[in-house]
Amino acid sequence: MDVRIGISESNQIIEVDMDDDTDRDGLKKRVADAIGAESMLWVSDKKGKEIGVPGGRIAFVDIGTAETDRRIGFGA
Repeated sequence: MDVRIGISESNQIIEVDMDDDTDRDGLKKRVADAIGAESMLWVSDKKGKEIGVPGGRIAFVDIGTAETDRRIGFGA
């Protein structure tokens, strides 16, 4: 699952390729908690790399679908 995190007051976007079995609802709760408490949001990618984002700087979070759900082309 790919996750994009926008940073406020910056044009930088952090892209994280997470495991497909990542708990989407759990991730949403962690994002909301980090923003509310202005604490760090920590996420790990497929390779184990950990990324920390200050909750007060999160502008948006885009949670994509699992790799198996992606479609290519114009067909449905």
